[in-house]
Amino acid sequence: MSKQLDVAEIAQSVIENDLQAVNAIRSLFEQPVFHDVATAIARCKGKVLVTGSGTSGAVAHRSAHLFSVCGTPSFYLPPSDGLHGGMGALTSEDLILAFSKGGSSQELNDFCRLSKKLCKSLIVVTANPHSEFAQLADYVLTIPLAKNCDLGGVVATGCTLSFSALTDVLVEITRQMRGYEWESFFYTHPAGAVGKHAENSLKQLHNSTQG
Repeated sequence: MSKQLDVAEIAQSVIENDLQAVNAIRSLFEQPVFHDVATAIARCKGKVLVTGSGTSGAVAHRSAHLFSVCGTPSFYLPPSDGLHGGMGALTSEDLILAFSKGGSSQELNDFCRLSKKLCKSLIVVTANPHSEFAQLADYVLTIPLAKNCDLGGVVATGCTLSFSALTDVLVEITRQMRGYEWESFFYTHPAGAVGKHAENSLKQLHNSTQG
């Protein structure tokens, strides 16, 4: 018979590790490279290709959507698709933003090594600045993640939450750097509850900035 689980204790342990992982991105904010990355994305005249393998790929997909929603044209491309001709979409004005905790995915590394020759620069987000992945980059954002940030040290839970939080920060910074106003956001997002309540949302946003 299996032992009885302390559900509350397990939940508390998981959420504490998640919170620490998200909080780890704060160490980046005062670093010159963080400002350089934000500026590079904001000044990008092409598109931002976002990529990653596994769960990091899911984060990359989310990131590409949020950047586009907030004024930075972006698209998601899995490294496997990129290696089968997808990197042909890149131009010299584009950037690549790639996510990987350990930087050991050979597929991702191969894609980054080849595709960076076709675009302006490669931005890497990782927890391992000594990896091959990081060495390929023009800009490296290193998140100091604890070893226990992920479930069992192998399931990408805390690390991908930190990647997502970092994306959220960069999305808002670059939105403001580009001068992308909320009126433009609601124009390109007319569907769903967001579009339905656009007029009221705009009024609330304007009131909050004036107050």
